[in-house]
Amino acid sequence: MSEETRVLCAAGVPEDMAKRLNEAVGPVTILNSDDENEIIQKIQDKQVFVVRSKPKVTANIINNAPTLKVVARPGVGTDNIDKEACKNKGVKVINTPEASAASVSELTIGLAISLLRYAFTTCSLLKSGDWAKSKYTGRTIEGKVWGIIGFGGIGRRVAAIVKAMNAQVVAYDPYIPEEQFVKSEVKRAVRLEDLLSVSDIVSLHVIMSEETKGMISAEAIQLMKKGSYLINTSRGKVIDHKALMQALANGHLAGAALDVFETEPPSDKELICLDNLICTPHIGGSTEEAFINATDIMIRKLRQMFKPEEGGPMGI
Repeated sequence: MSEETRVLCAAGVPEDMAKRLNEAVGPVTILNSDDENEIIQKIQDKQVFVVRSKPKVTANIINNAPTLKVVARPGVGTDNIDKEACKNKGVKVINTPEASAASVSELTIGLAISLLRYAFTTCSLLKSGDWAKSKYTGRTIEGKVWGIIGFGGIGRRVAAIVKAMNAQVVAYDPYIPEEQFVKSEVKRAVRLEDLLSVSDIVSLHVIMSEETKGMISAEAIQLMKKGSYLINTSRGKVIDHKALMQALANGHLAGAALDVFETEPPSDKELICLDNLICTPHIGGSTEEAFINATDIMIRKLRQMFKPEEGGPMGI
């Protein structure tokens, strides 16, 4: 790759990823913080800016990056990037949604099993000396109706796993062509309301956008079956957390599992301390395999952009 290609990595980019970028793309500078002034100072001569879910890549940063060509996000969500500012400045935004599909889908299934079988609760009790074998009777995924909201790569992986567990799957996604539902042998819900009203378990696999923000509102939660479960491994702001807390507290929902929150780390301790809610600190894509995949895919895409003769599909 041309020596003119310089890379700026945000503070949260893993060391191994930065090392490989340095070897395969160009000289790497690693930020010490998410401070906007530091970013602007360090980005002046960079062509590539690599970020994760932080920092916010604002219009101010983009407009003060005279040589920037690409903002690269190893992962799925790009809601921390001002894409309109990038478009106006001719800066491309790339991500690697396929890299973490296995990791996120597996966590979704793991959270569901943990939720239905009280795994977190009984583990905590056992460690405190309480053999709670007779206190908790769980439920199986087999025989349930599992509703999937967002039928992209992650949603389809979840569907395949759930079907193998002998559950019925229904999915809602107005942007996926009908043939994908047919190919996956999954029933399509025409309206979100239709999915919510029939599902025993609902999992969310959507991007963050104006359309999805707050889509699981108080009204939507009330449409869910009494005693059903809600799992979110996508973006926190998709759910009205106050409405969720009320539905968990009054028993309308039997339980919920969250890997993502409206603000991270979450400030609402009342919600995360509910007995029928289990939570993890946004670790859906945090596996060794996902990081390796994301690095491979991101390097391939960058090489195709800056040095296409060396960066073809097998050019890593």
